[in-house]
Amino acid sequence: MIKMIALDLDGTLLTSDKTISNANEKALKQLHEAGVKIVICTGRPINAIWRFIEQLGLTEENDYTITFNGSLVVHNSDKKVLFREGLQKYDFDLLYEYCQKVNAPLDVLDYEQVYSITDLKPSKYPEQFHGNIKFDSETFENLSVTNTYSKGIVCDDPYLVDEYQSKLTKNMQEKYHIVRSQPKIMEFLAAGMDKAVGLKHLLNYFGWDYSNLMAFGDAENDLGMLKAAEVGVVMENANADIKAAGNAVTLNNDADGVAHYVNKYFDQN
Repeated sequence: MIKMIALDLDGTLLTSDKTISNANEKALKQLHEAGVKIVICTGRPINAIWRFIEQLGLTEENDYTITFNGSLVVHNSDKKVLFREGLQKYDFDLLYEYCQKVNAPLDVLDYEQVYSITDLKPSKYPEQFHGNIKFDSETFENLSVTNTYSKGIVCDDPYLVDEYQSKLTKNMQEKYHIVRSQPKIMEFLAAGMDKAVGLKHLLNYFGWDYSNLMAFGDAENDLGMLKAAEVGVVMENANADIKAAGNAVTLNNDADGVAHYVNKYFDQN
């Protein structure tokens, strides 16, 4: 029985103009009121998506959000942490050396802000990021060794990110979980970390498992939860390899794909 619905944002729940459609809002609110857990799963911090949480009414006692692509699970009403697992500064040494070698930019995120690394190529992440988060400029050497970090970001023009991705080494692929979350963005997380990890902790908290999960996604950073969920729903706008990972395909993100699927599945009007 499906008791929880996990939703990616960009390309999935959000339209191309970064809004939640009226149809999606209505369908998800109806399910939430019926007791189904509605969980946003995103690479962003919770403050950056708070307007969407409020729009869907996900501010009750048992509402949670998966942030930083699974490495942080947050209780919505008071921002208390249910689960957190990250990286230390030394974990980024290999990534920093790679960025130097291929002339790529780098941003390093903890759970509060973004550090744009100034001794590398200037990053496009500040202009790409849409949401409420603080950006600071810092050299890699001066990054705090006591902080716990969520991930590294390489953000550039899509054709350049293609080039950077083609030059990833075997050591890097073993060291990090590397995902292309958007055409301009390649993310470097702790090995084994993805949205399915955060969802597993949240499901366990409620005494459930993946058999109680429905997940919606469209991109590489959604693969883990799409494969793990009892019902993995892929958007029509996703690439063929992402569609192959799920067990259902719905309409695209500009055609109320989420609402179309859940209304039919749960027999909602």
